[in-house]
Amino acid sequence: MFRFLTGKPLWVNAVAAIVILLLLLLFFLGSLDLITKHGKTMKIPSVTGQSISQAKKTLEGQGFEVQVQDSIYLDTIPPLQVIRQFPEADNLVKINRTVYLTINRAVPPIIAMPNLVSMTFRNAEMVLKRYGLKIGDTIFKPDFAKNSVLDQLYKDESIKPGANIQQGSAITLVLGNGVGMEFIVPDLFGLSYREARAALSESGLILGSVVPDNDVHDTTNAFVYRQNPSRFDDEKNLNHIRQGQIIDLWLTAQKPSRQTDSSAAGAAPPSNY
Repeated sequence: MFRFLTGKPLWVNAVAAIVILLLLLLFFLGSLDLITKHGKTMKIPSVTGQSISQAKKTLEGQGFEVQVQDSIYLDTIPPLQVIRQFPEADNLVKINRTVYLTINRAVPPIIAMPNLVSMTFRNAEMVLKRYGLKIGDTIFKPDFAKNSVLDQLYKDESIKPGANIQQGSAITLVLGNGVGMEFIVPDLFGLSYREARAALSESGLILGSVVPDNDVHDTTNAFVYRQNPSRFDDEKNLNHIRQGQIIDLWLTAQKPSRQTDSSAAGAAPPSNY
């Protein structure tokens, strides 16, 4: 073979080498088509809504690779159901293409409970939806803040903000009915103006008119000697009041002492009425 090549002119050998290279190139290109199946495409079937096992069986049976790309949680569909696929159904792709699936999680993720207290019902509803939680029930209690969230319950017990809870859980909202709880009128007689104001705020009552005597130069250091409504009515029965209602106060510079013959706790001395 060596003698054959060396016995030929150089140009003959060069032409032979070029021909051999061209033959090798053509063989390589032909093999590449066979290896990559160039030009052969298939339509991707729709597997959205199928279980992951059904989807794999369908796709792999037609020559596609399958890979779970992501998982999210929706409580409206069965666990491990295919939610999305990429490429989408009916797309023409090359054989052996990988199809990426997004499936519904089998176990709900754990999230931190949001703080809904003091929100309006509508705002609380939007927050629950954003966190993937549901409204289980609504309970109304006497409170002047109508439709304001007073408490948040999970399985009939209060749940604190930040507590771990499964996504999709039902939360019961305790709401104010706008009426306010009824209770006995508090006794403010003899309290300083500051103490009386704090007591009203704690009871959910509103401070109305403040009427100081002529000797009061600083209401902060003045004392309550009369209130309206008073603790007792004219027949010495206890008066009742609801949260959100108003109490008026009368102030004096000197701390008053309750008259011993007054059976009405919190009532001003008769001379003051």
